[in-house]
Amino acid sequence: MDTHAKHQPKTKYTSGQALARLKEGNARFLNGEARFPTVQKEVLAELARGQEPFAMVLGCSDSRVPPELLFDASFGQLFVVRVAGNVLGPATAGSIQYASVYLGTPLLVVLGHDGCGAVEAAINEKFHGATHHSRVGYLLEEIFPALDGLDPNLDHDAQLEAGVDANIRETVRRLRESPEMQARMAAGDDRKVVGAVCELATGRVRFLD
Repeated sequence: MDTHAKHQPKTKYTSGQALARLKEGNARFLNGEARFPTVQKEVLAELARGQEPFAMVLGCSDSRVPPELLFDASFGQLFVVRVAGNVLGPATAGSIQYASVYLGTPLLVVLGHDGCGAVEAAINEKFHGATHHSRVGYLLEEIFPALDGLDPNLDHDAQLEAGVDANIRETVRRLRESPEMQARMAAGDDRKVVGAVCELATGRVRFLD
């Protein structure tokens, strides 16, 4: 599979440069200085020949956290996968592997947000006896393992905040410890997986340690 990667376009950014670029873009967004309100037709025509995204984002489907806007990124700059609760299922993992192997994208950001409804639903089912429709239940099962260390005695807001962070960190851990990521890091590839939380009220993205 890796033998095909060299035939594909690759971004010129390192993982560290990609992360810095995301932080700079979020700062422009917060300051009302976003650079990409429109895209010229010439840019779209060039992108039709191929894509070279400098970062991947595994984000929540919530309509209030579009990564391209939060990071002031234009067409072709971010490879975005969005699913409720930013959970890591087989299709999600396959999409991430595609961008990593075939596009050479060096940075993956797991982007959650405060007040996440999927995490809240998982907490309510795990700790408070709530029930949900079957397909929603399948989604919540992906979040449950991240909540194992959560203090059940915390108040609602504190429990939800801790759950959001824990869910992001668990996904980051799973990605970092995957055989594919371990093999690439052992080979000296420039790969990085980081977690981040978007504050809905401001749009500020807080990157986790």
